[in-house]
Amino acid sequence: MDQQDNGNQPIPPAVSSSDRLDGGDSDRATRLRCLAEALEAHGMRLAVAESCTGGLLAANLTERAGSSAWFVGGWVTYSNAAKQRELAVPTRLFAEVGAVSAEVVAAMAAGAVRQAGTEYGVGISGVAGPDGGSESKPVGTIWLGWAFQPPVAPNGSASAPMETFTARYRFDGDRHAIREASVDVALRGLCAHLAGHGWSKAQAAEWSAAFWPVAGLKL
Repeated sequence: MDQQDNGNQPIPPAVSSSDRLDGGDSDRATRLRCLAEALEAHGMRLAVAESCTGGLLAANLTERAGSSAWFVGGWVTYSNAAKQRELAVPTRLFAEVGAVSAEVVAAMAAGAVRQAGTEYGVGISGVAGPDGGSESKPVGTIWLGWAFQPPVAPNGSASAPMETFTARYRFDGDRHAIREASVDVALRGLCAHLAGHGWSKAQAAEWSAAFWPVAGLKL
């Protein structure tokens, strides 16, 4: 499934200058700055769970001074065993759909949120190459997952269920290009949600075109 939802869709937090936050023409540094400002403004935090990117997303997040105010940390769960042990990804998923799948990245993102106690989480798994591809999952196939746990309301009422969304991409280029593209789209997904646009297949297609013109969204 492309959409993994546990119930009612929580309304993403609105921020000022949303067009600046979610603008397709923003470079990575600008997007990181806007992401940091939005998370800090709402008192929200982020954790990440990476496989094929090997910590590249976390490295980019921590390039920004003061990122400890909103970035809690992350996991590089390269093996299936690590995904199970560190993020509680259900063992059955690896036999049923494989590590490069919607279900696994959704579980990774949700696991990061639960383990770190954050509002936002990102999960990335794919085939960065140059080897390891198959007919159904060729080199360049990347699944990205995002999770959002709405905070408890000021009146103390229970928060809404966690929301997760996944999208599959096929990126061209070498291993470096594929990993870099994965980071760009991961950031794009976070910024879209913080800008109040939510997550949808149409949004995911825009992220692909805006951030890596040679990327193809495979639904």
